[in-house]
Amino acid sequence: ELAREKILFDNLTPLYPDERIRLETTPDNLSARIMDLMTPIGKGQRGLIVAPPRTGKTMLLQNVANSVTANHPEIHKIVLLIDERPEEVTDMQRSVDAEVISSTFDEPPHRHVQVAEMVIEKAKRLVEHKLDVLILLDSITRLARAYNAVVPPSGKILSGGLDSNALHKPKRFFGAARNVEEGGSLTIIATALIDTGSRMDEVIFEEFKGTGNMEIHLDRKLADRRVFPAIDINRSGTRKEELLLEEADLNRIWILRKLLAPLTPTDSMEFLLEKIKGTKDNKEFLASMSQ
Repeated sequence: ELAREKILFDNLTPLYPDERIRLETTPDNLSARIMDLMTPIGKGQRGLIVAPPRTGKTMLLQNVANSVTANHPEIHKIVLLIDERPEEVTDMQRSVDAEVISSTFDEPPHRHVQVAEMVIEKAKRLVEHKLDVLILLDSITRLARAYNAVVPPSGKILSGGLDSNALHKPKRFFGAARNVEEGGSLTIIATALIDTGSRMDEVIFEEFKGTGNMEIHLDRKLADRRVFPAIDINRSGTRKEELLLEEADLNRIWILRKLLAPLTPTDSMEFLLEKIKGTKDNKEFLASMSQ
């Protein structure tokens, strides 16, 4: 009976996210508070975390997962680790209360692909039943590399050794994220690797650049100075954030962005952290701004 009523995922109507996922938990969870201010996430967001190596992207994903567990128990969370180190998988399983599905770097590429497709199909079925699903993917770059190794050669090779057909499937994976008018949503937050020294990774990132509706850029210089979260505020943001934020908050956040715009990424992050630490939550922080 249930199955007969449901509409197929591809026939559902995609909308911009309009229901907020709150990440803020405790006053000292600064990463979540800054994301709530600068890059708010809604149900159905398609977010990209653009990260050079060793900038704390895994910690950021863990933080998002734990914040969602605390604030939105109704969301079904899946953490998908593709081509990661085995010890990182164990760490993720122990520190996050979510379904952790992984294919480590010692597995062949077709295994990575198989695991990713199982996860996205499962998520689509849950959305068809009007559930809210969140997939945290680390990383879309490695997934695209796996598809590149698996697809039959088309004869057209892009720079960096990437087959022109290889990106179709990873884009379908990432593009599945949507807020659904009929009820339910699929949120995907994926990490994209840059500055790895590989031409292919740069090409993959360029292809995914405009596809998300939320981007967080992590900055190497911030991470080297041990400033976490190492977010480059000026380059990060959410499209149509006015659907997620109240007007009063939105105006204050825009004023805050104007204030931070002339500063370097390091200065703006340090300034913001200093100001946020003095308040117990974002509401108080935004109220203190208007004085």
